[in-house]
Amino acid sequence: KQWYQRRVRGGIETIEFTLGCISNTASYLRLWALSLAHAELSEVLWSMVMKVGLTMNINPYVNPIMLVIVFSFWAVLTVAILLVMEGLSAFLHALRLHWVEFQNKFYEGEGRPFAPFSFDRMLSGADDE
Repeated sequence: KQWYQRRVRGGIETIEFTLGCISNTASYLRLWALSLAHAELSEVLWSMVMKVGLTMNINPYVNPIMLVIVFSFWAVLTVAILLVMEGLSAFLHALRLHWVEFQNKFYEGEGRPFAPFSFDRMLSGADDE
C-alpha cells in the first residue's frame, strides 16, 4: 500500500475509534442517569405516600389500620413502578450496551451465510459443504 493510503485509513480508523468511545461513554452515562431517576422516583414515592401515612393523626384506633393501608399502597406502587419498570428498563439498556456497543469490538462477521432449513437442500446434500 502507498503511504497516503495508510494515512487515510489511519485517519478514518482514528475518527471511528473516537466516535465509538464517545458513543459508549454516552450510553453508560444514560445508564447512570437512569439510576438517578430511579432514586428520585423512590424519594417521590416515599414523600408522597409513606410520609403522609406516618403523619396522619385521625384517632389512636384508626391510625394503625390507616398505616397498614398506606404502607400496602406504597409497597404495591414501589414494586409496580420501581422494580418492574425501572428494573426492566435498566436490564434492556444494559443488554443493548453489551450486544450493540460492546460486541462490535470483537465480532468479525466471518462464517457462512445463513440458509434457512430446507428438506430439499438437505436431501440433495447441499448442506454437506
